[in-house]
Amino acid sequence: MKIGYHGHSVISIETNDGKRLIVDPFITGNDLTDLVLDDVEVDYIFITHGHADHIGDMVYLAKKTKAQVVAIPEVCHFATSQGIENVHHMNIGGSFNFPFGRVTMVFAQHSSGYEFNGEMIYMGEPAGFVFEIDGTMIYHAGDTAFYSDLSLLADDFQIDVAFLPIGGNFTMGIKDAVKAAKIINANVNIPIHYNTFPVIEQDPKYFVNSLPKGKGKVLQPGEFIEY
Repeated sequence: MKIGYHGHSVISIETNDGKRLIVDPFITGNDLTDLVLDDVEVDYIFITHGHADHIGDMVYLAKKTKAQVVAIPEVCHFATSQGIENVHHMNIGGSFNFPFGRVTMVFAQHSSGYEFNGEMIYMGEPAGFVFEIDGTMIYHAGDTAFYSDLSLLADDFQIDVAFLPIGGNFTMGIKDAVKAAKIINANVNIPIHYNTFPVIEQDPKYFVNSLPKGKGKVLQPGEFIEY
């Protein structure tokens, strides 16, 4: 299995049987991504919440590739309103066995709204995802603040790879992300949601160096790890 980072909060997963997943496909307008929108081919699109830098190119990609959009019901409803028929509704605390593996939608402490036609649309509760694929557990935290119940993830999952926001301002910063990493207790923690905009400029190496040795890794956009 290949797990890739593509700038901001965009990650991709290619399973051993060739299924292609993308989380929060913010490509257009993302100066840090390595992805070229028209070259992206996916089977599943996962959306953590309804902000524009996470919804991103969901509509375009879903129409182009016929990928299934997986998200909280309000985001799925918006997708359907835009002509996307292949959606899968989930909600926080729920799990589902997809053809490629099991996915659990988990809580994130944030907000969720999308500006559309001059109005702000409520897009449901923000979330994260835990993917259990090919014997590996991957946690995408979405946008979240630090909150003590993150420790409950360690009770239910032995997470191999955790993608944690470090940018501050909109999400937890490095100090809180380090606290989160310690209580989640993933094997490796990868920083996301930083340096895309001036207000979230951070040094990801500082995050990694603040963790126990071997517990953190910075991925450059377009870089992959394999399990």
